Amino acid sequence: MKNIMEQHRLAFEEAVMSFVPKAGETYKLIEDAMKYSLEAGGKRVRPVLTMEFARVCGGVSISAIPFAAAVEFIHTYSLIHDDLPCMDNDDMRRGKPSSHIKFGEANALLAGDALLTHAFSCIANSQFDAKQIAYAVKELADYAGVNGMIGGQVVDLAGEDKELGIDELFIMDKLKTAALIKSACVLGCIAADRYDNIPVAVEFAENLGLAFQIIDDILDYLEGESNSDVVSGKSTYVSLLGIENAKKMADKYTNDALNSLSKLDGDTANLRDFTVSLLNRQS
Repeated sequence: MKNIMEQHRLAFEEAVMSFVPKAGETYKLIEDAMKYSLEAGGKRVRPVLTMEFARVCGGVSISAIPFAAAVEFIHTYSLIHDDLPCMDNDDMRRGKPSSHIKFGEANALLAGDALLTHAFSCIANSQFDAKQIAYAVKELADYAGVNGMIGGQVVDLAGEDKELGIDELFIMDKLKTAALIKSACVLGCIAADRYDNIPVAVEFAENLGLAFQIIDDILDYLEGESNSDVVSGKSTYVSLLGIENAKKMADKYTNDALNSLSKLDGDTANLRDFTVSLLNRQS
């Protein structure tokens, strides 16, 4: 698992900056700001999932990199905007100053806007046929939009003024976290021209996204006062259920994700190992 998933990640890292548009000399700052946040890295969970779903569905993983870049551009823009003073007001991101601290609030806002815009350019300029491109644009727009990630962010902001119940927390995370993971898996199916596998990809991704967020909440709780969500008193699975029940719930959704993979006819061993590794991660 580590070899092939790491190969996906390395191939993506090598290629992703080539999708950043070249800016004119007088406004090169925006290009620098886009690259700064993209270079922050992270686990690259979403692009790796896009590439692996393409492979599992009979396609070539490297060919899916334009779609993977589009998803990662959307994810990165959302992190830039999340950190802004009007949102979560976080000064640090992955051990580095947040974009608005490094480049100023207005430029950070524009860097996020640019990444959002050029995500769709990554798809439109790819080598896929017109049907695949149109379908990928629609799916990514839907999952990143009002009834996807944006809707989840609205619920998240509303939760800063009141305690969310467990049902509201599920709604938020199905939208804010799971929706973009769904887009990653669905775009992998589209890259392989296997539209029939999309329902399974969606089922897998929703369960994985919920498990991923619950583990995030557990890790945030363990960080204690070093984590802004804990300090701000936001509702989390740990605050509502307790840490042991939260762990059981993460196990449940991980198992549901694994069970869904049995419906695919490709080799899912790498996806299974990757899913378990996300459950057991320590950061």
